[in-house]
Amino acid sequence: MTQPANEITNSKGDRIVFLRTAADTNGELLELEAHYRPHSPMPPEHLHPRQHERFEVRGGEYRARVGGVERTYRPGDVFEIPPGVPHWMHNVSDEPGRLLWQIRPALRTENMFRILFELARDGKTNAAGAPGLLQLAVILHAYRGEFLPTSPPAVVQHVLFGTLSLIGRGLGLSAAYPASK
Repeated sequence: MTQPANEITNSKGDRIVFLRTAADTNGELLELEAHYRPHSPMPPEHLHPRQHERFEVRGGEYRARVGGVERTYRPGDVFEIPPGVPHWMHNVSDEPGRLLWQIRPALRTENMFRILFELARDGKTNAAGAPGLLQLAVILHAYRGEFLPTSPPAVVQHVLFGTLSLIGRGLGLSAAYPASK
């Protein structure tokens, strides 16, 4: 069965439905509904240098740390994350999680999600959904305007991921969608 173009899934049971994309909004907004499995893995703490995020919890229960403050969000709760604020969040409930997620401006975030989900769908990620080191370096270097881990420090990331990205690209890895096989 063919998957709709506005929906992506991975082999872990997570799904994103794109409601409004950069193409729909002249780059101003990426709006999606994200579906996460019960007790989804915690992503690394990260920030978005130029993007503002808004989340409305529609199912599940999300534990989040935003700017060093931890809190649990339940259906009906709304929270926002300004650009440059370190954060992480994940579904901690026994129920599937569902979020209405808005990202402003959209930048290239849709493409980043598509490649990460495609790699997971193809079995090229670990249990937490992270690809191997060289593939991860290629993606992180290419999408550093959209996503930055908070560790190691940014200057170290620039050198490390820049160097590893060159090696990965030399081996045929890509940060484009669809990803190179």
